[in-house]
Amino acid sequence: MDWLDDVKWDPQGLVPVIAQEKSTGDVLMFAWMDRAALRQTAELGRAVYFSRSRQKLWFKGEESGHVQQVHEIRMDCDNDVLLLKVTQLGHEPSIACHTGRHSCFFQVYENGGWRAAEPVLKDPSTIYK
Repeated sequence: MDWLDDVKWDPQGLVPVIAQEKSTGDVLMFAWMDRAALRQTAELGRAVYFSRSRQKLWFKGEESGHVQQVHEIRMDCDNDVLLLKVTQLGHEPSIACHTGRHSCFFQVYENGGWRAAEPVLKDPSTIYK
């Protein structure tokens, strides 16, 4: 039996994935993987996701250079969510979000609205072509 068969894939053949920074415990981002993405992530030690908008594999950092080195892959108790313990490479301080921020979870709900609680570390227009 293939180790990938233990994962409970959704009807589209995907599983949700959380990327967490190994050194700080910060949750950096949420994404999706299909079987090929998970297999390549395990083989390469580098985060590979499945882009639902582009319908193809997405090697994190392929355009931005903000690569995620994967130290550990964990699965939750229901086998339907994965957690990657990563080191975010390519910029110091680390950038995981396409908005140029450290984390994709930068918005905080306060007083009936959302507020950006983390600064932009690098202008996205200089990251993406």
